[in-house]
Amino acid sequence: MNKEEIFQLMNANPVFHLATLDGDQPRVRALFLYRADENGIVFHTGKMKDLYKQIEANHKVELCFNDHQQNIQVRVTGQLEQITENAFKDEICEHPTRAFLKPWRASGQLEDFYENFIVYKLSHGSAIWWTMEENFAPKRPVML
Repeated sequence: MNKEEIFQLMNANPVFHLATLDGDQPRVRALFLYRADENGIVFHTGKMKDLYKQIEANHKVELCFNDHQQNIQVRVTGQLEQITENAFKDEICEHPTRAFLKPWRASGQLEDFYENFIVYKLSHGSAIWWTMEENFAPKRPVML
């Protein structure tokens, strides 16, 4: 797979699993991708969540995307950086797939929305893919 094919797979299969560390204990959870392209892999969380605390303690993570139709798994390793621009947070809130965020921003359900709505981006990661046909083949990392 090349970089473009990997980004296509991610965007077509936006539910992914994210692995972090909580001290020496690995933690994995499913998240919902905002977008993946040449600018990075973008998702969001809340500052009040354990996920935020784990990432802030260690920005190194691994993401795992699955295309169950084609039986392809893509794992991306890298470091997260936080995006703090309120205009970008507004863009995410206005996206049709993020309608659930609008009340949090508008009504104050999430106190100080811009401070507590955390957006992360993984840039310059390394991706590997897996298929049953290539199960024992050497990994061929793709720089994103």
